[in-house]
Amino acid sequence: MHFLLLALLLLGVVVGPGLWVQRVLQRYSQPEARYRVTGAELARELLDAHGLRQVRVEATASGDHYDPGEKAVRLARERFDGRSLSAITVAAHEVGHAIQDRDGYAPLRARTRLIGAIRPLQRLGAGLLMASPFVGMVTRVPGMGLLTLAGGLLSLGSSTLVHLITLPTEFDASFARALPMLERSGYLYAVDPPHARRILRAAALTYVAAALMSLVNIAQWWAILRR
Repeated sequence: MHFLLLALLLLGVVVGPGLWVQRVLQRYSQPEARYRVTGAELARELLDAHGLRQVRVEATASGDHYDPGEKAVRLARERFDGRSLSAITVAAHEVGHAIQDRDGYAPLRARTRLIGAIRPLQRLGAGLLMASPFVGMVTRVPGMGLLTLAGGLLSLGSSTLVHLITLPTEFDASFARALPMLERSGYLYAVDPPHARRILRAAALTYVAAALMSLVNIAQWWAILRR
């Protein structure tokens, strides 16, 4: 019974943040036509106001994000075309990352360098995970478990590290940049700022949820390895 309660508690800790993020974004996606501008139009306006006319605003199917390499703010279609509080708030958050890039914000630069550095390690880790069972069968080497362990840590552990390092960047984009821009924009109604803060908190905590899920993946992989 105690084990079941502990398992449920851990499940809530891991899954809870992701569910809360989705609930917040969905809640403030209504009403759909709350503002006269779409998320894409607001992003374009904010970028231009900060001298970032070279930064593109694009619709994407891979989730809201700013790409510092391509200099592009990318919004999911429901935010790109949407006129809800979620749409304009998430758009402002991604513009916040573009401003960080322009200003040479150190944590963003560190994250960008880290992502570039770990990609080869992730590919190596994935290769080790795929190759180790076949190498083990052919060579019968007892230490294949160590090879598999190394592969798992390289491929899964590096993702967790990136998600955790991302957190300061996300909170800065949300509360030091996006929220002041929204309050100055004149689009928010008097009752909106507390709700916008909740959305911005959710946008930042997306990476907490991703980090927790990465840890779960590592734990699952380790449990399978030990069988």
